[in-house]
Amino acid sequence: MSSWKIEQLNLEKDLEPALTFAEMLLLELEDTRSTAPFNRKKVSTDLEKNRDKFSVFVARDEQGSGVGLLTLVESFAIYANGSYGVINELYIAPRYRSKGVGKALLDSVKEFGSKKGWKRIDVTAPEGKKWKRTVEFYLREGFEHTGPKLKFLL
Repeated sequence: MSSWKIEQLNLEKDLEPALTFAEMLLLELEDTRSTAPFNRKKVSTDLEKNRDKFSVFVARDEQGSGVGLLTLVESFAIYANGSYGVINELYIAPRYRSKGVGKALLDSVKEFGSKKGWKRIDVTAPEGKKWKRTVEFYLREGFEHTGPKLKFLL
């Protein structure tokens, strides 16, 4: 299938699909990240507080089933000339990878960001051989390396 239906979820009523896809992504990344167990209740509560800056895009197949998810948060930095987007999660169900789903999601998010007047969208990709295809995908889609991202766990 070359055309996927991309929709931005209404998080007041469609939060569950977003949480399910995000949980699947976290399970896949488990060996590369030291994070606390996924806490749906806390994530839901925190999302309520940040709903105006957080967007979820879902790719659906011809039957309307979700096959991929991308989450986007609005951030602000002087170096970015103000507001900009950050992709925090991008997950495509394994059997739909390399079929244009990720590209369709990114195209929708690029359009969304342009309408908001953003000058950039950032994403952090996992490191290592296992994730080489992921990094190559973002590079193919026009992203550029800007350096490693570091984290501090509280």
